[in-house]
Amino acid sequence: MPHSEINRRSWLQAMLSPAALFGLDSLLTAKRTDAAAIGPNDNIKVTKIETFVLKNTWVFVKISTDAGVTGWGEMLKDDAKACAAGALDVANYLVGQDPCRVVHHWQAINRGSFYKGGPIKTAIQSGIDMALWDIKGKVYGVPVYKLLGGPTRDRIRVYGVMNATNGVDAIKVGLSGKKRTPFKYNEGQLFVEEVVERFKALRERVGKGVDIGIDFHGAIQPPTAIVLMKAIEPYYPWFYEEIVQPQNVDVMAELAKKTHIPIATGERIFTKWGFREILEKRAATIIQPDICYAGGID
Repeated sequence: MPHSEINRRSWLQAMLSPAALFGLDSLLTAKRTDAAAIGPNDNIKVTKIETFVLKNTWVFVKISTDAGVTGWGEMLKDDAKACAAGALDVANYLVGQDPCRVVHHWQAINRGSFYKGGPIKTAIQSGIDMALWDIKGKVYGVPVYKLLGGPTRDRIRVYGVMNATNGVDAIKVGLSGKKRTPFKYNEGQLFVEEVVERFKALRERVGKGVDIGIDFHGAIQPPTAIVLMKAIEPYYPWFYEEIVQPQNVDVMAELAKKTHIPIATGERIFTKWGFREILEKRAATIIQPDICYAGGID
């Protein structure tokens, strides 16, 4: 082999046994920021796609390459078997391809489908996209966020479960009366008062220094949603999430105009085009994409 053709991949293949290469891949996979056994100028091809459905219905996809570098992605856990089977079908296109052409493959898979969009289709693309980015990050020896341009912040606020020691100052709750959650098209005044009283008691218990988001879960009918939104406002809710079904963008936008509380949505919206409509119509100001469902990382 001429000296100019010797690269890290060929050297490792010549020097290490298959068992050693397998162990090396395990080591590289353990830390996503470790450099891979090849470089960005080496040729690499996808050899296999595998899917795994866990008992809790989480779905994972594994993409293998001829360089011994593997990538992992996660898919929507609803309709788990359909997502897992759909990802395997992508092998007909992806096996033999360069995995580092991540955006090209996303477009090819999306445009090559006769039926486009929908939660299962985009969940499949999410898992594939994550796995390909995982491979590319290992090939280039950097975390994926650096491939995407680097971080935009070095800290982020989160909400969680409060206790006496953890210092959490933001939480999220659902809406409930004394015996049930709202579900009627137009809830009566008694039930509305029960919901408000419970939220008021929570506010008094945690104080004004804790932000409280409220998740409507898209389960509340619009006439009840607007009544509850206005009734809870005096107790300083942080945001309202999924005040109606997220596909009802026009209704969501109409309700958003009637409150100063920020509206959040996104975990059931897929592709950038779905979020575009929400932003253009000002239906929400807090966007919550789920990369296992929305189409992937980028």
